[in-house]
Amino acid sequence: MLNNFREGLKPALQNMGKVFASTGLSANVWTAVGLGFAFASAIVYGIHLHYSFVIGGVLLLISGFFDVVDGQVARVTGKTSKRGAFLDSVFDKIAEVAIFLGVLIGNYSEGYLVMLAITLSLLVSYTRARAESLGVQLQGIGIGERAERLLVIAIVGVAGFLNYAVIIVIIIAGITLIQRIVATAKKIND
Repeated sequence: MLNNFREGLKPALQNMGKVFASTGLSANVWTAVGLGFAFASAIVYGIHLHYSFVIGGVLLLISGFFDVVDGQVARVTGKTSKRGAFLDSVFDKIAEVAIFLGVLIGNYSEGYLVMLAITLSLLVSYTRARAESLGVQLQGIGIGERAERLLVIAIVGVAGFLNYAVIIVIIIAGITLIQRIVATAKKIND
């Protein structure tokens, strides 16, 4: 859903990409930085100190910021690559699993809810990957893509309601999974 706003934000995103590209660091470095912040967020959630939900949420938002930066740096430098796209995608899934693991270890939500949230989240990503391998584009299809799911965890979590955030992720990931299955089934011509 948020991907649909990218076109309107394109000039600002390109400027941001130019700023980060001027450091001379590659897009892959920024991908790793984003993963590092995701791990830091997961650790903070996992240790469950006073205000961990706030600190973890802020670190998660920073991780999301660098998830945007890496793609913009690749585009403005003209160094987009299959390797970079692969690493970005895999690191995104690693980060998402780490975040949910931190929420689970920190005991912010019931284990079965966290398991369902991460399972549905990974299935949403899998349906897109599988559909795209069949020539069906699904970017922007669904109300709960990765960015939306992590924003829910970060923002609702910062407010102190991580359990509800996990439940919201379950709902939007489930809806998105269904939306992607239906969209793909309609577009595949056998």
